[in-house]
Amino acid sequence: MTTAVPKSRRPMPRRLMPRWRDYGRPRELVLRYLLLLFVLGITVGPLLWQFLASLKGTGEDVFGENASLLPHDPTLRAYREVFEQVPVATYIWNSLFVVVLSVTSQLLFSTTAGYMLSKPAWKGRRAVWVLLAASMMFPFESIMVSLFLSIRDLGLVDSLVGVWLPGFVGAINVLLMRGAFLAVPREIEDSAMIDGAGEWQRFRHLYLPSAWGAILVVVINTFIAAWDDFLWPLIVLRSEANMTLTLGLSRLQSSSFGYDQRVVMAGSVISIVPVLVLFFITQRWFYKGVSAGAVKL
Repeated sequence: MTTAVPKSRRPMPRRLMPRWRDYGRPRELVLRYLLLLFVLGITVGPLLWQFLASLKGTGEDVFGENASLLPHDPTLRAYREVFEQVPVATYIWNSLFVVVLSVTSQLLFSTTAGYMLSKPAWKGRRAVWVLLAASMMFPFESIMVSLFLSIRDLGLVDSLVGVWLPGFVGAINVLLMRGAFLAVPREIEDSAMIDGAGEWQRFRHLYLPSAWGAILVVVINTFIAAWDDFLWPLIVLRSEANMTLTLGLSRLQSSSFGYDQRVVMAGSVISIVPVLVLFFITQRWFYKGVSAGAVKL
């Protein structure tokens, strides 16, 4: 006759730790990590080099045989000179103005248009879907001249509204929202209709909360595109008071400011800090939104 051991005295099972062979063969594992390190060096390496170069003093070389990766005497002199040479606060305010307009319009039009394209009762949705997909085949440079002529005829040259207007809605964002809305089960909408929910109520309380991840993807993509845009503001804007951050910081490369390579690197780092902060905060929801919106894109 065996005596039952109380649960409190039973030995706890050892934690199952993954073994190296669970990840694949050693040769494949080494190759995988080498590939990841190579991709990391390509993507993060230039940014890290710019940041380290911006910390170098005037006596250290940025390029050449005597240049080193790490600064010997780190200093923030280059960052102080950026704020002294150009009105960075004005540039940031102009960029934020364009970003807010772009994000607002993209959310408004991409969500409503994506919702309409996801409704099977609308007969013209397939033709619109084909037109939107075809529009993404043409690069911006092919329509750049016609866009500028349109902006000029509207009297929006040297205006922040003229910078925002061509990108008030994007085809890729509309298709992304369409894919996210298609993932909502039809039975849930039928139940809401039986309960008496109207079209606007279903869109607001059913579809939008279900597509939160895709909405965040639209916000991040729009923020990055509007913040980092350089070519279109260069074409439209004329006066310094209306320049965006990327366009204004490019003036640091002119000879009138002495063209200090360390100052140029510091300006580049300043311009990408908001994008990095936004991405690191929202990266978890960003990847979920991409996968959710791409299922039925």
